[in-house]
Amino acid sequence: MTLIDKTYDPQTIEQHWYQTWEDKHFFAPSGHGQAYCIMLPPPNVTGSLHMGHGFGFTLIDVLIRYQRMCGRNTLWQAGTDHAGIATQMVVERKLNLEGKTRHDLGRESFVEKIWQWKEESGGNISRQLRRLGASIDWSRERFTLDEGLSHAVREVFIRLYDEGLIYRGKRLVNWDPVLLTAISDLEVTNEEEEGKLWHLRYPLAHDQEKYLIVATTRPETLLGDVAVAVHPDDERYQHLIGQQVLLPLTDRMIPIIADSYVDPLFGSGCVKITPAHDFNDYAVGARHQLEPINIFTPTAHLNENAPPAYQGMERFAARKKILADLTEKNLIEKIEAHKLKIPRGDRSHAIIEPYLTYQWYVKSKPLAEPAIRAVENGDITFVPENWNRTYFQWMHNIEDWCISRQLWWGHRIPVWYDEEGQSYVGHDEADVRSRNQLAADLKLKQDDDVLDTWFSSALWPFSSLGWPNAANDLSVFFPTNTLVTGFDIIFFWVARMIMMSLKFTGQVPFKEIYITGLIRDAEGHKMSKSKGNVLDPIDLIDGISLDELIKKRSYGLMQPAMAQKIEKSTQGEFPEGIPSFGTDALRYTFCSFASYTREIRFDINRLIGYRNFCNKLWNASRYVLMNTEGKNCSASSNAHLSLADRWIRSRLQHTIEAAHQALKVYRFDLFAQALYEFTWNEFCDWYLELSKPILTHSESTAEMLQATRHTLVSVLESLLRLLHPIVPFITEEIWQRVAPLAGKQGASIMLASYPEYDAQFIDDESTSEIEWLKNIIIAIRSIRSEMNIAPGKLLNILLRKGCIFDRKNEEKHRHLLMTLAKLAEITWLDETETAPPSASAFVGELEIFIPMAGFINKDEETNRLKKEIAKLEKELTFISNKLSNPQFADKAPAEVVNKERAKQTELTMTVNKLKQQMAQLADL
Repeated sequence: MTLIDKTYDPQTIEQHWYQTWEDKHFFAPSGHGQAYCIMLPPPNVTGSLHMGHGFGFTLIDVLIRYQRMCGRNTLWQAGTDHAGIATQMVVERKLNLEGKTRHDLGRESFVEKIWQWKEESGGNISRQLRRLGASIDWSRERFTLDEGLSHAVREVFIRLYDEGLIYRGKRLVNWDPVLLTAISDLEVTNEEEEGKLWHLRYPLAHDQEKYLIVATTRPETLLGDVAVAVHPDDERYQHLIGQQVLLPLTDRMIPIIADSYVDPLFGSGCVKITPAHDFNDYAVGARHQLEPINIFTPTAHLNENAPPAYQGMERFAARKKILADLTEKNLIEKIEAHKLKIPRGDRSHAIIEPYLTYQWYVKSKPLAEPAIRAVENGDITFVPENWNRTYFQWMHNIEDWCISRQLWWGHRIPVWYDEEGQSYVGHDEADVRSRNQLAADLKLKQDDDVLDTWFSSALWPFSSLGWPNAANDLSVFFPTNTLVTGFDIIFFWVARMIMMSLKFTGQVPFKEIYITGLIRDAEGHKMSKSKGNVLDPIDLIDGISLDELIKKRSYGLMQPAMAQKIEKSTQGEFPEGIPSFGTDALRYTFCSFASYTREIRFDINRLIGYRNFCNKLWNASRYVLMNTEGKNCSASSNAHLSLADRWIRSRLQHTIEAAHQALKVYRFDLFAQALYEFTWNEFCDWYLELSKPILTHSESTAEMLQATRHTLVSVLESLLRLLHPIVPFITEEIWQRVAPLAGKQGASIMLASYPEYDAQFIDDESTSEIEWLKNIIIAIRSIRSEMNIAPGKLLNILLRKGCIFDRKNEEKHRHLLMTLAKLAEITWLDETETAPPSASAFVGELEIFIPMAGFINKDEETNRLKKEIAKLEKELTFISNKLSNPQFADKAPAEVVNKERAKQTELTMTVNKLKQQMAQLADL
C-alpha cells in the first residue's frame, strides 16, 4: 500500500477507472435486489454532448450509482435516436459540398450514405458520456432504427391503424420550405423580429366606394383569403355581417363573417381569414365551413391558385409585387412598424409556412384520457409537483398528432398502395399481401414518408427493453422508476411515452418524473450557437487553450462572440485558457445547481470552487493515510474515543440522514450541499485539526491513538461512499487505499453499500461541547485577524463571567483549546475585575479578552487602520452620492439599487468596526 500522489490530477485517474469499471462489467444489473431502472433520454446519434446533456445525464448517474449502492438491481438503459431531420441534414450538407443532392443518389443510395455516416460518427456522444462517468450498461445500448425497435414501431402503427386511431388527412402543418417536410412545434423557434403591419382596404361588394380596413403582417397571403371576420358584438360592423367584400387583386368575392375569435380592439377590428396559411384562421374556417385555398407550392412559391400575374413567384418577391399593385390601386390605408414573432425552422432557419397538405395523424384524445388519469390518481408523479398543471393544460387540449415527415431517413411508414390508391398496412410487403390475401401480381408501392422521430421515441421505455416480445428485461425493469428530463419536452416526449405505454403495455412507463431546469449562461441567456454563449462540457473537463478556442471559432464550432468573451474572461485567472477541471468537479457543479428552479445559470466560478473541493478531499485523505498506514487502525472500545471522535461520528450520521432525504425528493443541490458542508467544514477544517493533539501529544495512550486512527479511516471511508454518486473517480482512487485500513473489502467502491443512518452513534453531548470549543476558537481567530496578530503567536487570554457550562468545558478541554487557538495561558477574572486594554469578544455570556500590550506596534497599526478607513470612506462617499442622485435611485433597476444599498450598509459597518479598533489602540 502506498500513499496517493501528492497532487490531485484528475487526468491520471479518470479514464483509468472508467475503463476498469466497464471492462469488469460493473455497470450491468446485479440480478439481486429490487429492480431500479432509468431510461437515458436518447440523444441524437450523430450529436455531441452539450451542457444540457451533461447536466441531466449527471443527475441520472447520481441516482443510478446511489440506487446500485443501496442494493437495487440497477439498469441504466442507454441508446441513441436516429434524429431524422438533424441526421439527414448533416449528410445532405456533405453531399452539397460535392455538388450533389440526395435526388442525384436516389433514396436507397442516400440512406446507405447516412448509415455510413452513422457508423463513422455515431459513437461520439457515447464516448463523451463515458468521459462524464456515466455508469451505463453499454452491452444493452440500443438505437431507434435497430431492427428490434423498428419492429416495435411498425407493430404500434399497425395496431393503431387497425383500431382507427391512425388516419391520413389533409390538414394544416408547420412546413419547412427548405427541408420540404412537415415539422413539429418543438422544431420551430419563435423569436421577436422587426416587421410591418399593413392596413389594407377591402372594398364592399355592394358599394365599392366603401371598404373595410384589414390589418395584416403577411399581405402576400391575401390571395388565399376566404372571408373577413368581425366580432359578433362589434356594433360598427353588425350591419355588414353576411355581406361580401371584393378581394383585392383577384376576381373573387368573399363573405363577412362573425366570430368571437376576433379582437375588436386590434387594428380596425376586421381580420382576414386565410385557413390554408394560418393556424387560427384554419380553426375559424372550420367553424364556418369555409373551403381553404392553398396558394403556395412546397417551396413557398405561388401556385396555380394565385392570379396568373403572381404564379411561380417566391413568396417574398410576390409580397413586393402585391404591395406595389395595392399601392397603385390606392388600397393601402397605412403602414406601421410592428414587432412580431417569426416562426423559423430550428435546423434550416427558414421561415415556416403553415401549409395545407396530406399527412398521417394519430387521434390523440382517446390515448390522452388514460394518460391524464394516471397523473390524476398518482400512478405517476411530477417533481416538482407544479409541472402537473403544464401537463394537464396540454393534455386536456390535445390535438391530433401529425406523425409523417417528408424525409428519407427514419422509420418508413408501413403503408403500401395499389394502383387504385387503396392502402394496406403491414411490417413489409410480404406481410401486407399475407394479411390482405392480395394477388401476387398486384403492384404495390410503399408510402414515401417516414415517421416523426417522436413516434419511435414515444415507445422508448418499453421498445428498448424488448417489446413486443416478452423479453426478460421487460418483465424485470418495466415499468421503469424515474424519468429525468427538461420541461421543454413534457408535451413532445413525456406525455406521448405515457400515452403509448398505457396503450400497449397497460402500465405507466415510469413512476416519477423529475423535471430539471434549463442550463443557461451566467447572465441567464439560453445557450445557443447563434448567441455564441455555448460551453462544451468536455472542454471544461479537459481544459482548452486560447489557441484551441480560436480554432473552434474558425471552424464554426463556436461563435466569435463566445470565443472573444472567454478570451477576455480568462485573461485574469486563466491567461492560457480554461484549465482542466476534471469530471468530478463538473459533476459536483451540476448537482449543486439542481434544485426545483426553472432556469439554471452556469457560473464557471462555481466550477472553480468544486475543483478546490476535490483538492481539499485529496489532501485530507493524504493526511489520514500518512497517520494511519502501517499502524493499528482497528476498532477499539468506545471508552477510548476522544471528544472529537464521538462528535465527528455523530455528525456523520446526521449527514447520512440528510443525504438520503435529499435524494428521496430529488434535491440534488441539498444533497451536494450537505456533503460539502460535512467534508469541508466539519471533517477537514475541524476534525482533522482536533485529531492532531491526540496524534501528537506525548500523553496519548495506545488505545487513544488506535481509537482516533480508526475514526479517521472509518469516517473517511464512509464519507467516500457518501460522495461516490457525485464524484465517482476521486472517491474510487482514494477508497482503494482507505477501505482496507477501515476493514472494508470489495473490488470497487461503486459496488460497496451506501452508508445507512445509525442512531447509536448520535452523541448530543459531544456536539454541544465541540460547538462551544469552535465558538471560542473562532472568536479568538477573528480577533487575531482583525488586530493583525500573527497566526502562530501564542496568546494569553482572560475569561470573565460565563456559566457553569463554560467553566466546565474550559477545564475539561483546556488542552484542545490551547493547542488549536495557539494560547500560552488562560486566566479567569472575577466578574467585578476590570480587564486591561484588550480586544474582546463574546460567546454567549462568556467574555473573552486578549490584552494587546506588547503584541502590536501601536503607531504602525494606527497608521494602517487610518489608511484603510480613508480608503473605505472614499468608496462609501461615492456610493452614497450615487444613491442620493434621483437619476440613479429612481431610474436604475431595483436589483441594482438594492445591491448598492447593501454595499453601503456593509461598508458603514466595516468603517465603524475599524474605528472601534483604533479606539482600543488609543487605550493601550
